[in-house]
Amino acid sequence: MTKPAPDYELVIEPSPRWIRIYWRELWEYRDLLVFLVRRDYISKYRQTLLGPAWFIVQPLLTTMMFVIVFGRVAQIPTDGIPGPLFYMCGLLGWNFFSQNVTTGATTFTANAHLFGKVYFPRVILPTAAIISNVVAFVLQFLPFLAFFVYYKFFTTAGVSLHMGWRVIFLPLILLQASIFSLGVSLWMSASTAKYRDIVHLNQFIIQLWMFATPVIYPLSRIPARYEWLVWLNPMAAIVESFRITLLGRGTLGPGVLTSSIVLTVATMVSATIVFQKMERTAVDNI
Repeated sequence: MTKPAPDYELVIEPSPRWIRIYWRELWEYRDLLVFLVRRDYISKYRQTLLGPAWFIVQPLLTTMMFVIVFGRVAQIPTDGIPGPLFYMCGLLGWNFFSQNVTTGATTFTANAHLFGKVYFPRVILPTAAIISNVVAFVLQFLPFLAFFVYYKFFTTAGVSLHMGWRVIFLPLILLQASIFSLGVSLWMSASTAKYRDIVHLNQFIIQLWMFATPVIYPLSRIPARYEWLVWLNPMAAIVESFRITLLGRGTLGPGVLTSSIVLTVATMVSATIVFQKMERTAVDNI
């Protein structure tokens, strides 16, 4: 006995608008989103000895390297914040951003086999990567919290540190970092789908971007003649916001914060336009 035909039909067609996000489709494909988040989380450390513990080990090793190279050798000041705590706090925001961009930049090239077989909202892939990295952010926050407690209550080096009421803004800062990294991911994924050379430049761009962001140095140490770079880099305000929120120490003026939010929104809007234009022909070009 055959089943009766459904009383509706599904029409898949390119959007005639410049920018249109199918929020209803994203909700309808929520099962796929959950599956992709779980896949990203499991595949990163499958067949490894430490498994998810690498989420904690990696920032600890990076922090140790920064303390030795930039703290002891280069003697870059940290505005009175203990070195390990200073670098670890900066890496919280930066690692979240860089991991999102690194994964999302290969949306078209790494998933061409899926795009050619079945339809689903393409933006689900970079969105799933961001949600997966939120889990990594939470795990990396645990060693930071342990270092904060140690320097705050068991030594005299961090007596001026305080995690006060500003901590309520942490979800908003993480949300801005997510939106900005999603926008950059959409820009890079659309670019790499058309120009494969950019794939080889992504890591180089991320490394240079880190040095333009106050991860290894405080924002207060930037010379006045280079302040315009801070205004053009939304990640500078995001990283400094993490320090102000979690350590109660930092330098962030209203102008830098406003420009960071404006550029975040502009990046997301422009990236959505470019991404939606590229996804119409991306499968044919890959």
